[in-house]
Amino acid sequence: MPSKHHDRQIDARALRALAHPLRMELLDLLTIDGPATATGLGKRVGESSGTTSWHLRQLADAGLVVEDAERGSKRERWWKAAQQGTSLKTSEFLEDPDLAGPVTAFLHHVVNQRYRETLRFVADMPRWGKTWQRNSTLSDTGLQLTAEEAGQLSKQIQELIESYRRETRPGDTTVFAQWSVFPYSPRPEAEEQD
Repeated sequence: MPSKHHDRQIDARALRALAHPLRMELLDLLTIDGPATATGLGKRVGESSGTTSWHLRQLADAGLVVEDAERGSKRERWWKAAQQGTSLKTSEFLEDPDLAGPVTAFLHHVVNQRYRETLRFVADMPRWGKTWQRNSTLSDTGLQLTAEEAGQLSKQIQELIESYRRETRPGDTTVFAQWSVFPYSPRPEAEEQD
């Protein structure tokens, strides 16, 4: 069986397919939790299997999901993500008036997904035990960088993350490596009240 591609660079076709929030959620579930049927996904997202099936076909047309032939049967079609993750170069799309909206929707979804996963981890932290508690981190760091240095930092972080990617082994747990590099906009001081 061919393995999934690593991260896929989102192009205009994939971006248009991801412009619907349910499609983004379906792709997240397939990427994070693994293969599923339209019926199973429908139960998880509160939609009919017909609705999820239609949206899965839209994702398949854009090459973001594929049928999992090893699990499927004539009566039951299984789907899986075609890649381990996605990345988006926003600068390629923000000036296109037809794609500026889908780019913004995609980015909002990514930020909200990170937030939800972080909240879930914080809520579940006691159940993970001391080993995971010691080896997990939620941190942020402010740096003084140029735009070019920020780009280099992003590239080096991505390369480091990729160096840890391997086939799943017994005892593994799925982990999220969340990171962001973006300029900070200082908030002006509040005007003095009279």
